[in-house]
This record gives sequence, C-alpha cells and structure tokens, in this order.
Amino acid sequence: MAHFSWQNQSDETLRIKTFLAQRGVSHRMFSIIKRGGGQVLLNQKPVLTLDEVEPGGVVEVNMPPETSNAVVAASNLPIKILFEDENWLLVDKEAGITSVPGKADRETTMVNRVKGYLISTGAEDLVPHVVTRLDRFTSGVALLAKHRFAHGLLDKQLQTHTVDKRYYAIVDGVLDDDHGFIDAPIGRMDNDFIRREVREDGRSSQTEYWVVKRMPNQTLVQVQLHTGRTHQIRVHFKYIGHPLIGDEIYGGPMDRGIARQALHAYWLEFYDPFIQKKLHVNSAVPADLKGILLNDMSVEEIDKL
Repeated sequence: MAHFSWQNQSDETLRIKTFLAQRGVSHRMFSIIKRGGGQVLLNQKPVLTLDEVEPGGVVEVNMPPETSNAVVAASNLPIKILFEDENWLLVDKEAGITSVPGKADRETTMVNRVKGYLISTGAEDLVPHVVTRLDRFTSGVALLAKHRFAHGLLDKQLQTHTVDKRYYAIVDGVLDDDHGFIDAPIGRMDNDFIRREVREDGRSSQTEYWVVKRMPNQTLVQVQLHTGRTHQIRVHFKYIGHPLIGDEIYGGPMDRGIARQALHAYWLEFYDPFIQKKLHVNSAVPADLKGILLNDMSVEEIDKL
C-alpha cells in the first residue's frame, strides 16, 4: 500500500479537509481515497470529517496499489527517463511515438513502454497516468504520475494551467514582432475528427511566444502555453499565417528537411505537492531540429537553447 504523509508545520489549527486541500487533495480526491479502499489517518487514527489538525499533527494517506490492466499491453521498447521518483516519471518522448494507446497503436505507445518499465522495476502500481500528453510527432518532455493519488493532486494545477510547458517551434516565414500573444478560440473542424481551427464557438486558447532566431524564410520561437487545447500551437501559428515547418495537416512547408512538425517540448515545471517545491526538467533539442537550425546557427548557439 502506497503511503504519504504531511505534518502541519504552521502555528494554525486547520480542519482536516482544509489542510488536505492546501496540499492539492480536493473534495473529489478525498472521496476517491475512501471509496478506493484507501485510508486517511490523523496522528495514526482514522480521520473524521470534522477533525482538526493541530500544529505538529501528522496526516497520512494510504492507497492500495493499482494492479495491471490487461487492456493496456506492456512493451519492452525503450523510453528515455529525464527524472523519476516514487510519484513521478518525466519521459523524453521521441517524435513518432504516440502518447496513449488508441486505434493507430495499442502496443508500442509511451504508456505501453512505461508500463513495461514499471513491471521491470518491480513497481506495485502498474497503471501509468499521463498528466501532459504530446502529439505523436511532437518530441520532448511528457509528465506521468505513477499512481492515481499523484495524478489527482495535479488536477488543480492542470485546471489553472500552472503546469508550465515551454516549446521550441520553427515556423514558416519571418515573424516581425519579438514577442507575441495569440488569443483565439480553438474548436474541431466541421466533419473532421483530427484537425482543429480557430473558430468563434471554440474554447478559449492563449499562446505566448518569443522570437529566438530569424532565418531567411523561417523563425525559431520559444512558446509558452497558457491553455492546453489539442494541436494548439500548430493551429495558432497557422492562424497568424506562420504554420510550423513540416506540419503537413496544417499547411506547413514540407521541403525544409523535416517530415514532422518542427515542435519540441523542451521544458516542464510544476509544483510537487509531496515535497512542496517546484520541479523542472529540460529536454535537449533533437537531431532533426538541430539539422535545420545548423544552416543558420552555430553549434554553440544551439547548445545554449
């Protein structure tokens, strides 16, 4: 059984639900713990809803392990791990690997590989929870929770978009402004299951960018997502007339030496509620993007990205 605990290090006495809420345990998560065979203890005794946590009090959460699900196959194909502890796994996903099993691939996705890795390490929890997923042909950092309690604790951060994701993108054409903010709603295209577009009835979507390097017919930009819509970066840059190079379905040029959208998730930062501090990881620019940038940037410049 997985075990987590926090001590009330303040001088304040807090209701149990308030204390847990400050650590990311929502009312819904509290219910899931109880229904799922878990326990919440206060000073080693079963907790009551009206209990109060006095200064120095210790609150513990115990959760039964999530055993293997036969629907999700385990794969022994490799994954590159950027960071790992008992709660989180941050993976450097290669372009071409799908994040989660679906019609196109049910056996070799990132989740299948992570499940295989967890089995090989003797983990008790064998259900990987994808916190941040990437499009199949986008490379870079993906965050997975090793158990449902960790995933639940990040719910609020995901809803308030405080999981900080940064990308490098190479877009067609030369951007005039050094800094831009694209605020345009995104929705699914009519009669199209895959593609999205900017449309009035879409969901609110915000993308911020900074120009890193202007090249003769394209621009390297650093991008920060303020919302998390499907294909958001790709759709927004198409909308402003600068689709990503290699992005065939959104009209990006396909003659620049890359056959996938030139998009790489190089940075991810989030607040870890278990250690109560921020964690961040970086992913190096992959070889196919480097190959394009070397036409206009030095190796030293690229290594500093």
